[in-house]
Amino acid sequence: MASLWPWLAVAGVGALHGLNPATGWMLAAAWGVRSRDRAQALRALVPIAAGHAASVVLVAGAVVFGLAMDRVVLQVLTGGLLAAFAVVHLSGRTPEVARAPAGHAGLALWSFMMSTAHGAGLMLVPALIPLCMGDAPAREITASGSLTLALAAVGVHTAAMLAVTGVIASGVCRGFDAGARLLQSLRRKPPPAPR
Repeated sequence: MASLWPWLAVAGVGALHGLNPATGWMLAAAWGVRSRDRAQALRALVPIAAGHAASVVLVAGAVVFGLAMDRVVLQVLTGGLLAAFAVVHLSGRTPEVARAPAGHAGLALWSFMMSTAHGAGLMLVPALIPLCMGDAPAREITASGSLTLALAAVGVHTAAMLAVTGVIASGVCRGFDAGARLLQSLRRKPPPAPR
């Protein structure tokens, strides 16, 4: 049971990320509402997952290989990239193609930048260290064994995040639909007859 706790921590942190609107459920719901195709909200999870997983893999790989990462440098780089994009976008000099709604690549890049800026992989470090550096008798502690465990932890973390993100995005789309139906039914009711 003791070896299960790091995995539960990894999944719990993923579920916690899924609750945060900055991790994508808000954009996934917006895609579903805007396209009037509720399945689009779930399809938006693929680029969100790719960007988030890339960010977490960056940190997990650094932990496995013992590389020192400066969180401030990562935050400044990703925050600077996000700010530069916002300045260019808001300057009004961007081509119309760049002002169009984000596609899958843009959503994946946004997810990577947001995940890296708020340190998505860094909060997995306390769970990754016992998994990757522990002395479990079932496997040898090698770089490849640790890397496999780190990638499995990233998979568990991302799956938990996506499950919660998908449930919330679908719920928002359903709530939007229910609100729209309610407004339409209120408009259709004839006014009460005068007495």
